[in-house]
Amino acid sequence: MRLSTDFFERDVLQVAPELLGKYIVRQTNGVVTKRRIVETEAYRGEEDLACHASKGRTPRTDVMFRKGGLIYVYFIYGMYYMLNFVTGVEGSPQAVLIRGVENVVGPGRVGRLLQVDKSFYAEDLATSTRIWVEDKNEPVPRIETGKRVGIGYAGAWKDKPWRFMTPAPTDILNS
Repeated sequence: MRLSTDFFERDVLQVAPELLGKYIVRQTNGVVTKRRIVETEAYRGEEDLACHASKGRTPRTDVMFRKGGLIYVYFIYGMYYMLNFVTGVEGSPQAVLIRGVENVVGPGRVGRLLQVDKSFYAEDLATSTRIWVEDKNEPVPRIETGKRVGIGYAGAWKDKPWRFMTPAPTDILNS
């Protein structure tokens, strides 16, 4: 079942962990692939110095200030498109970075695997024919949290445990 806009129009700290176990569905040239989300990272508002919205509304961050359920994609290191899902209500900038899908960890690798580019900016997950998120109602055995990655510049915000992940299948069997 495709997730509706309502799923995303909630606080990022609710949405980010609840995306674990859901599937990103990508249709490319008539071929549909599904990838289970295993790692996310939350960015919450203008006060969060790690969040791109902390610098205010710019052409780059404009979509983060819109309704939840849209895609925020940006280019980094001259080689990777980072896939984010906007959450919350209009005027409250929040987004979830997709850090990992099953067998592929690293947000740059995820973007490359899903063939995401700047044309996905502001795409609506509820109506897109290229990309959306589905819930197969599969249980997530355990959710782990950790500090966000690569944001040493963000002061105390770097220590927020807003990174969410599911353990690897072998970890589940051994727990």
